[in-house]
Amino acid sequence: MATAVPAERDAVARAFPQPGRPVFGPGVELHRVDDTFDLLAAGVGPALAAASVAAALTAARLQDTPYHLVVSAGIGGGFLPEAPVGSLVVADRITVADLGAESPDSPGGFLPVTELGFGRVTHFPPRSLTRGAAAATGAGLGTILTVSTVTGTAARATTLRERHPRALAEAMEGFAVAEAADAHSAAVLEIRAVSNPVGPRDRAAWRIGDALAALTEAFGKLAPFLESWNRHDHQ
Repeated sequence: MATAVPAERDAVARAFPQPGRPVFGPGVELHRVDDTFDLLAAGVGPALAAASVAAALTAARLQDTPYHLVVSAGIGGGFLPEAPVGSLVVADRITVADLGAESPDSPGGFLPVTELGFGRVTHFPPRSLTRGAAAATGAGLGTILTVSTVTGTAARATTLRERHPRALAEAMEGFAVAEAADAHSAAVLEIRAVSNPVGPRDRAAWRIGDALAALTEAFGKLAPFLESWNRHDHQ
């Protein structure tokens, strides 16, 4: 399970009855809980998250203990009214929102990188995984956007929703984690607890503590489902 910062990692760890222990691989430090799940504070933003998760996946493969599922977890901004503060969101689409080029001749003034002839902009986690996770946690199911710059204005929030009508939340690492997981043929899941509305930057309105508590509660319900999920069912 990959979070951005240690506070998110620790919130996930609190869902388990035992405190867990550090484990080390080549160039990577993880926190193992319940002798089943490894937690990684991968860093903030797409570049560091991708590098850290890729390093952990490579280390596991070198030790002949490859991971088959990677969970991107943490807090994030929610698009109102569908994803209010304190709610949970599971991604059935993990989409990078700002990878591309500005283009005044294109709808919304933006061309995603796929329309430039490169790469991809969306990962689709297994439906059995996303639906089961949403059912287990009571989370909303929709698109989670990955951004390099957190939205801070109403205008940008509106633009993102126009480009991505099913978007429920935004964060900074999900697509990067998905790219690393896919390179190692691992399934991916993204779950976010909403700490603030997407839109004008208002620190006073943030509820980080509430979101971290929601993340802990979510993983108390999610962990049994993840242990029972059939990794061969990628439909």
